[in-house]
Amino acid sequence: MTPVETAIRDFVREHAEAETRFLAEIVKIPSDNPPGDCSRSAEVVATLLEGLGFQVERHKVPEALVKANGMISATNLIVRRRFGQGGPTIALNAHGDVVPPGSGWTHDPYGAEIVGGWMVGRGAAVSKSDIATYAFAMLALEKCGAALNGAVELHVTYDEEAGGEIGPQYLLENGLSRPDLAVGAGFSYAVVNAHNGALHLEVEVLGRSAHAARPSTGIDALEAANAILSALYHWRAGLQARTSAIAGIGPPQMTVGLISGGINTNVVPDRVTFRLDRRIVPEENPAEVEAELREVIDLSAALHPAAKIAVKRILLAEPLTPTPAGAKLTQILCRRASQVMGEKIVASGVPLYTDARHYAKAGVPIVLYGAGPRTIEEANAHRADERLPLSDLYKATEVIALTLAELLGG
Repeated sequence: MTPVETAIRDFVREHAEAETRFLAEIVKIPSDNPPGDCSRSAEVVATLLEGLGFQVERHKVPEALVKANGMISATNLIVRRRFGQGGPTIALNAHGDVVPPGSGWTHDPYGAEIVGGWMVGRGAAVSKSDIATYAFAMLALEKCGAALNGAVELHVTYDEEAGGEIGPQYLLENGLSRPDLAVGAGFSYAVVNAHNGALHLEVEVLGRSAHAARPSTGIDALEAANAILSALYHWRAGLQARTSAIAGIGPPQMTVGLISGGINTNVVPDRVTFRLDRRIVPEENPAEVEAELREVIDLSAALHPAAKIAVKRILLAEPLTPTPAGAKLTQILCRRASQVMGEKIVASGVPLYTDARHYAKAGVPIVLYGAGPRTIEEANAHRADERLPLSDLYKATEVIALTLAELLGG
């Protein structure tokens, strides 16, 4: 090992307990989104970062913009570290908001308990662990003794679960950051250079209410909605033939996740709404995906012409695709991860979507890498008893620090 590699490894090992405490304090502060009241969590993170010696910029998102994005409060954090002269600026982005705990937990979701070497708690894996990973990697970089040229920024944002528009997109569009490269929160051992996009549509079916004793005098919105849903589920079976050529992505998916409607048991329903999630693989064109879905809906709605149908786009997240500009970053991360993990780590895609798309859209090459474990299923990501092996937290910290040192010329 080189002196720089040894210094980074030793720093991470010596500060393992401090990094664990740092992560635990973040996990203990709820930042569920929805409802998206995240300013308290941001302030706790900012204070903890300041305790590590960082200067922290707090960028409070205007209240009207926060509410327009379906949240209550959000403050984005930026930490900047300059090394030497010139060189690239590398952003490290992790999000502090999490999905609500839900049911089925056998441990306190905000307890940050250590069980058999794993930390259990909402956000321990996705993605509060990456805040700790990136912060301590920056500290290790400062102490490694390498001659570096460039800058590193830590971006802690709070709206990944709501779409990222008032987090990374807000920082980039308002000129608060202009990085040359970026690393985003990761969820597995793999180095991720591609992920799915997502299209969320809301379908509203309007009929006319009537007494259940005389249903023919009304227009049954649920009957019309059922025809649309049946057509969508039949059409969904054909998606399996469109599997992505990128390892880890798989075929496109479609899920109807929300449905509501009706007035009472004895009343013909006058309104039914449902929302669907269509995952878009990197090879697909999002505009064509939306047009195809709308056509399926329109054709099936025509079977009930008395009902009125309205389709509204709720979200369109672009897929992340591998780029030549991100190839060097991908290669370094794979090599360094293989070195630290003691096994071959390769680049692949994941079937979810992330805030990385906002950096890519702004022309910033980005690759995802952070604390493990091996898969999001093993981590119980978005499920009860979310967990992270602490050994992977320390390994990821070392990988990121080594990657930064190499990119900045150390």
